Amino acid sequence: MIQTPTAPATAAPAATAVGRYRWTICALVFFATTINYLDRAVISLLKPTLEKAFSWSAGDYANIELSFKVAYAVGMMGVGRVIDRLGTKTGYALSTLLWSLAAMGHALVSSTVGFSVARAFLGVTEAGNFPAAIKTTAEWFPQRERALATGIFNSGSNVGAILAPLTVPFIAAASANGWKWAFLITGGLGFIWLVLWYAYYEVPARHARLTKAEFDYIHSDVNDMAAVAVETQPKISWGQLLRVRQTYAFIFGKFLTDPIWWFYLFWLPDFLNKQYGLQNTAVALPVALVYILSSVGSIGGGWIPLRLIKGGMPAFQARKISMLIIALCVLPIVFAQYLGQLNMWLAVLVIGIAAAAHQAWSANIFSTASDMFPKRAVASVTGLGGMAGGLGGILLTALVQKRMFVYYESIGQLNKAYFIMFLICGGAYLLAWVLMQVFAPRMQMIRFDEPAAK
Repeated sequence: MIQTPTAPATAAPAATAVGRYRWTICALVFFATTINYLDRAVISLLKPTLEKAFSWSAGDYANIELSFKVAYAVGMMGVGRVIDRLGTKTGYALSTLLWSLAAMGHALVSSTVGFSVARAFLGVTEAGNFPAAIKTTAEWFPQRERALATGIFNSGSNVGAILAPLTVPFIAAASANGWKWAFLITGGLGFIWLVLWYAYYEVPARHARLTKAEFDYIHSDVNDMAAVAVETQPKISWGQLLRVRQTYAFIFGKFLTDPIWWFYLFWLPDFLNKQYGLQNTAVALPVALVYILSSVGSIGGGWIPLRLIKGGMPAFQARKISMLIIALCVLPIVFAQYLGQLNMWLAVLVIGIAAAAHQAWSANIFSTASDMFPKRAVASVTGLGGMAGGLGGILLTALVQKRMFVYYESIGQLNKAYFIMFLICGGAYLLAWVLMQVFAPRMQMIRFDEPAAK
């Protein structure tokens, strides 16, 4: 039976009448996302060390990256369904436990093939983070706050990417086997999170620390309070999801833009190395700057629609306008190399702005899932979109990066490969925005219990 929290005995002061426990939950998801991205970013920073140790070529590294993306896409195909069935608490904990073990397992690898296997295991287990995180946000925040909450927890991906260059190269340089310690230490952080998760998390309807005022505020977007009983409602099948246009709006939005973030994450240190000769600890500051800007973009991307909605604009229109502005902010990246000829830091700045725009985009596109789908389907939809994003990353790596980078490197013109990639980065978001408007012009909430669900 779903039980609502009991109202407090005495009224709280006006400023705190609603309560703020939902932000504690947001902090937990932020911490998990930070660890998630820290674990996946480690290998890009160890690339120069591992290239020497295992004699990797550009093609070898692309294959290792590809193994992660394939496994991530496969994991996304089913992990959302698993989390919807197990529930957020158990599903998120299981995913974090497995990806932490996978991250630490890299330290046991002794061959290039072994790294491909380790990356595949990491990919399939890390796939659980975002479906669980978006489901948590849908359960704990009203619609008007979801983009901001998503932007805050999604900024954890930037914090993880910031911590990586500020720690991993130094751990690796500390001893002959420092690269192994880098995987062990970063992977072990997930176990700290698990303790905090079980200590502080429960669904709102069963949480002892949640006041009735905050519970009502969280569910203030629904007219029928029975809708909060998400665990007792029937699950929504993939067949039902794939019959509605809104699903494809989310899928295409992720398919076209997720690969761009993969490119920044896996190839930014290599770009700085090949274009400017930076390596090891020298890449720490420019890479950290890019992800610091990304953190600002992630939170700012959630703030923009919130301000528009508070100004009286309908939520779907606020989301559309915000995403268009964000898509336009990516365009200057096509001039990154030209500006870099004047000063390396100009290139870093432009790439940082583009990365910030991506995170702002992510805060909004993730929120469209909870805008358009009931809470019991959010993890499944997020999984489908994540799978599409993973497939896009696979295609980009296999058809563009692997072939193109290997070819241009062989003829000594790698700068041309990066220019082509920056062109792709610049146009991807506008194309995604257009397709999302075609499939879901008003981003209506789907009612699967009603005949006209399309």
